[in-house]
Amino acid sequence: MSAPMLFIPGPTWVPEEVARAQARPMIGHRGPEFTALFEGLIPRLQAVFRTRGRVLLVTASGTGLWEAGVRSLVRRKVICLINGAFGERWAHVAQANGKEVVPVQVEWGRGLRPEHALEALAAHPDAEAITVVHNETSTGVMNPVAEIAAAVRDASPDVLILVDAVSSLGGAPLETDAWGLDFVLTSSQKCLALPPGLAFCAVSDRALAKAHEVPHRGYYFDLLTLARYAERGETPATPAISLLYAADVQLARILEEGLEVRWERHRRMAERVQAWAAERFGLFAEAGFRSWTLTCVANTRGIDVGVLNAFLRSRGKVISSGYGPLKGKTFRIAHMGEIQPHHVEELLADIEEWLRREVSG
Repeated sequence: MSAPMLFIPGPTWVPEEVARAQARPMIGHRGPEFTALFEGLIPRLQAVFRTRGRVLLVTASGTGLWEAGVRSLVRRKVICLINGAFGERWAHVAQANGKEVVPVQVEWGRGLRPEHALEALAAHPDAEAITVVHNETSTGVMNPVAEIAAAVRDASPDVLILVDAVSSLGGAPLETDAWGLDFVLTSSQKCLALPPGLAFCAVSDRALAKAHEVPHRGYYFDLLTLARYAERGETPATPAISLLYAADVQLARILEEGLEVRWERHRRMAERVQAWAAERFGLFAEAGFRSWTLTCVANTRGIDVGVLNAFLRSRGKVISSGYGPLKGKTFRIAHMGEIQPHHVEELLADIEEWLRREVSG
């Protein structure tokens, strides 16, 4: 049975050319062939992160780099901005690593604002860093990282800014250097449209300097260890070489499309899906804070999303149900990675057909 087209928050659809790249012969990860592969990836990743600084890669999910960020860059206290499941989970990771967490809770579906960060910084001037999820796939909210970062820099210039761009990097504007971000992480399986298993991060010079002051950073996710090996074109532990072959192909494809062109494609797909959702159902995310890569639809008609998905699977497609407490109350349509506008039109036509059948039935 052929696999369905994935309109889910990840993994996303991987083009055949990229998937085939994983079948290249193995090479030693301490030899010149691997160094050439590694060093070819870095400038492409820098272009996608919009940074001239260092980019590190690990064989892990983005969750691993949550741990790397808080464990390597926070000695004691971190402020966590939370307006969805993944901001909440990053805070839990920080707590699990022994950090004192100041949670700033905002209602799910609402956007984070600079004042949320500023109020927490005023109450906790000893905080060393602040975490924020750029794009919350649990709610369909995209947070204004540029504005939040600018406010933090003005108010507390020594505070590090840590950003989860797992479901936005490559699909929406994110400027690591221009926005003054210290640590930006992403995963391979979202907007980059790679198989799961790789995570990448951009790390500022001042963040790396801070890491020298933090004890007990661990080993596998220690940013200083990762950076030291990266300087000689290697990783500390055995990397997923097959996935790096795929990344080599896909990053070239992304830059051939053009990053700004790719952003605009995502914006147009979001605009189309959100206009349809507003007309047929409703939108969960607050106006002005809606994601470019995923739409969280308010299930105002009370449809059975499982039944809808069974129909869509028969048409070679699948969407996602609501996340956690939003299950049944929302459903989610991802439009990220290599999804194209014509794929979106085909999906919406299939959902419309199912809705007509439900009404007539």
